[in-house]
Amino acid sequence: MILAIDQGTTGTTCLVVDEGLRPVGRGYREIAQHFPVPGWVEHDPEEIWASVLLTAEEALADAGIAARELTAIGITNQRETTVVWERESGRPVHPAIVWQDRRTAARCAELPEDLIRVRTGLVRDPYFSATKLEWILARTTLPQEKLAFGTVDAWLVWKLTGGGRHATDLTNASRTMLLDIATGSWDDELLELFGVDRAMLPDVVPSSGHAAEAELLGSTVPISGIAGDQQAALFGQGCFAPGEVKATYGTGTFVLANLGGDAGPPSPGLLKTAAATAPDAPRQFAAEGAILVGGAAVQWLRDGLGVIADAAETERLAREVDSTGGVTFVPALTGLGSPHWDPDARGLISGITRGTTRAHLARAALEAIAHQVADVLEVLPIGTAVLRADGGATANAFLMQLQADLIGSPVEVAADADATALGAAALAGLAVGTWQDTTAVASLLERGERYEPSLGVGEVAGLRDSWRDGLARTSLRP
Repeated sequence: MILAIDQGTTGTTCLVVDEGLRPVGRGYREIAQHFPVPGWVEHDPEEIWASVLLTAEEALADAGIAARELTAIGITNQRETTVVWERESGRPVHPAIVWQDRRTAARCAELPEDLIRVRTGLVRDPYFSATKLEWILARTTLPQEKLAFGTVDAWLVWKLTGGGRHATDLTNASRTMLLDIATGSWDDELLELFGVDRAMLPDVVPSSGHAAEAELLGSTVPISGIAGDQQAALFGQGCFAPGEVKATYGTGTFVLANLGGDAGPPSPGLLKTAAATAPDAPRQFAAEGAILVGGAAVQWLRDGLGVIADAAETERLAREVDSTGGVTFVPALTGLGSPHWDPDARGLISGITRGTTRAHLARAALEAIAHQVADVLEVLPIGTAVLRADGGATANAFLMQLQADLIGSPVEVAADADATALGAAALAGLAVGTWQDTTAVASLLERGERYEPSLGVGEVAGLRDSWRDGLARTSLRP
């Protein structure tokens, strides 16, 4: 039995997974997001930690086992979210700054673009951790040698080991803007650029391998798998070979393509990031399209506007109308990510008339998610024979069919929407010998619905043209 901890942006899920890579126990807790200033997004690190303990206990109870029966723990997490805490007390010195936060946009515009792009595979954007860390350090008087920095995985490893281990895995480290993507090591020039003392950084460990010994609910269990959520989903979708592509539909939507050992420069508009690999496997890289607002657009319709009562309602509403009635919704609620990278862009709903209804808005929100994925796939350096999809929104058959139509390729949905957690479990299990290799893991992965393209070329072109027109209107750039 393996415990997979999936700490996400809106909540924490824990799964107990058996040797058939099947979930046999589950726990879930929402966590609060705080918005102290427009464009700022924060979490309470202690609430994150408490949610992990509660969901782990719930998952174990649901599986009918005790913590001592666990073979290993796998961790996957919201990436880039930045936590800084005191080494001696373990107390956070500031709320965690979430990956969606845009407070450092002006600072990012000052950074040397070529250095960031070539050295890290990333872009100058407040999405990543380094400028968040720099911002927190400027507001604490404690010396850096008394502090520890990490993304959420490192914070959880620290808490699970009672402060005995400060470690992050390569996939999470590659999202900080402090790592040389080619060497897999912290980079001195980048540390100097952001004023970061190496002493406060975690050790970088493989995604699959013994990282630490956790103390969980009175038992000692090895932590043997760690990966950022999108790399864990790539692994959990069985995209082990170069050219295989997945999209995860969550708060944001993230498209990753396995590039194998290609360590060359990233393609325009995309990120180059470290991929999770099995023990002793050669390093792999992934091309990534990071769409900052996916399901969050539907959440905004629900929580911000009160247009819908539940996210699942959008499918029914979208089917009530034949089109959006000319409405285009570009959900640049926190700027635009891949492939546009415009932190100053603002959300836009255009084409509204007296006849516009909430059904049109719901359909436009779903279309926006699919269009953004299509934007990424258009600039991907490899073709997409099949798009493997996971995440909560894959339950929306309207969205999945539209996605297949817009990209002109089949969309294959994972049988279990929790591909991210299953990826963490697979990485942990490979390290402790539950499965011998990725071939064994692949044989256990089940596929769900498959959606084939059905719209004509002209219809798709018309939808895409309307989307691009709306997209052009969102930028505040001259």
